[in-house]
Amino acid sequence: MNKSWSVFSPEVTYILADNQDITHDGMTFLLHQQNKKSPIITATTCNELQEKLKFYPESVVILDYTLFDYSSVYQFLNMRAGAKESSWLLFSDELGEIFLRRILLSDSSISVVMKQDKREEIIKALQTVSAGGVFLCETAKSVLGGDMPKRAEPDKLTATEKLILREIALGKMTKEIAWEKNLSFHTINTHRRNIFRKLGVNNAHEATKYALQAGLVDVLEYYI
Repeated sequence: MNKSWSVFSPEVTYILADNQDITHDGMTFLLHQQNKKSPIITATTCNELQEKLKFYPESVVILDYTLFDYSSVYQFLNMRAGAKESSWLLFSDELGEIFLRRILLSDSSISVVMKQDKREEIIKALQTVSAGGVFLCETAKSVLGGDMPKRAEPDKLTATEKLILREIALGKMTKEIAWEKNLSFHTINTHRRNIFRKLGVNNAHEATKYALQAGLVDVLEYYI
């Protein structure tokens, strides 16, 4: 067993709020690899998570915001504010730059690690949060420490793709855009993949940089 896991406490209760089966199982494996006695509670909806927090107020919450039924970022922040004794780790592969800025500037106690980060980085995030600290991956640090990018010329995206890119840059998730545009998740996801391919980017963070450079998002909106 890797000795670096010894910083975990067997008394920590984890609430795993991730509706993606493969990452749910992977995270469970990583936590059990250290101590099988650490309770791991599953929550699949906001209401269920709220109830779990009442029973386990000092728990560590591992949450994929993009796969949960939050109606807005404000609902998330209100739930977090009402669970002050708990520690929160956002664990996702689709967190836009503006979304992250809003979250991290509103609550500096929230930790962030991306699903595409290396295993060692994810383990370090779990260790830090389990010990009561705050962990920020390189993407989150870049969002907080980055300067406004210089303006660039718009790419040859279609009008629809520009609208969707703007929504992504404003911190909205695929499911939120689909609901607001009255389109299917599959349709928005297809547009999203096409946008990333045309721009030569790999994630929402890089796409947001482009949207800011191209003037698709107003500078004032970026700092809200």
